[in-house]
Amino acid sequence: MTTVASSALHVPQSRIRELADIAMKMEGVLKLYFGESNLPTPEYIKRAASKAIEEGYTFYTENAGLPGLRQELGKYYKRTQGVDLDPQSEIVVTCSGVQALNVAIRCGLNPRDEAIVLTPAWPNGYAIIKMYNAIPVEIPLVLRNDRYAVDFDALKAAVTPRTRLLVYTSPSNPLGWVATEDEQTGLLEFARRHDLWLLADEVYDRLYYRGPEPGIAAPSILRKANREDAVIVVQSFSKAYCMTGWRVGWLVARHDVGEKAGQLNEFIVSHAASFVQRAAQIALAQGEEELKKMLVRLKDNRDFCLTSLRQIPGMTVPSPDGAFYLFPKIEGLKDSFAFCRKLLEETRVGLAPGVAFGAGGEGSVRICYAAERNILEPAMERIARFLTHSWKN
Repeated sequence: MTTVASSALHVPQSRIRELADIAMKMEGVLKLYFGESNLPTPEYIKRAASKAIEEGYTFYTENAGLPGLRQELGKYYKRTQGVDLDPQSEIVVTCSGVQALNVAIRCGLNPRDEAIVLTPAWPNGYAIIKMYNAIPVEIPLVLRNDRYAVDFDALKAAVTPRTRLLVYTSPSNPLGWVATEDEQTGLLEFARRHDLWLLADEVYDRLYYRGPEPGIAAPSILRKANREDAVIVVQSFSKAYCMTGWRVGWLVARHDVGEKAGQLNEFIVSHAASFVQRAAQIALAQGEEELKKMLVRLKDNRDFCLTSLRQIPGMTVPSPDGAFYLFPKIEGLKDSFAFCRKLLEETRVGLAPGVAFGAGGEGSVRICYAAERNILEPAMERIARFLTHSWKN
């Protein structure tokens, strides 16, 4: 009997989606499991998309994306990171950050190659590596006092002659961890020393709370890399501009990778929707004030949830510097999926199980605090009540 390809069968199901599928059959759920704000896309972006359709942005574009959008991305990096890029050869527009990650990994790996993934991490990178018949090797970040850190000794021990790629996320989904300058330098030097591709998922770079004011971007690895480094950055409009459903992202890479990634777009999606690309261009050019307002709201939400959760006995909540997640560790928790399912069924609060994020994730849960306060407040109360009175490991 003809069967599904083994490379597809070996891709694990998302445990986040598994939990969400249960929740979607229930009414009245406070949904904190997905990584998105419940704020709608700003009106100026929606108007830009409508205008783009009226102006005829409904035809094919270059595989690498509209030149105007790539030029705007070049200005964006100069403004936010102080980095000069060639929009023509070093920036490629994609259909979402997921697709940027997909094409980046495809450019870096052959079948049976190994890829080191710093975890806990959004599971898509791990799954995409498996899809291409390569081998993901998970190295957990370590919790030291109140922050996570890169375990460089474990990285060194994980390298083999087959290792070709190192993947990390900063700011992190699910941790909110942001790599320090020393950690970025260490990762780049490690990749250079072992002749590895260094793939940085920087999708949450604008959701950063340590800057002197709202809107300062988390430092990109591109600040430290030179133009010949084997560095690829994947990005998305989903988080900073509330455009999750629009499916538009980009990658930044060395010119040879940029050229090949653009070519591969032809055989994956051709290109992102032309009118969506135009709306994304307007988002970059006009979106700073909306973004700053959202960041003030997110930081307020973060601080509220931190205060609430840290009052619960047996719960350790590291302070996140970026993204919009908390990743509390629960004393004695051994099955985070079962915990989240029981919490969902008994309280109608939906969280993402820590096990969904790979090595180092079990024993924790992920809470997305991008929701409105009228969702977060009852959710924190129900979680506290559940942990205090109902839950038994």
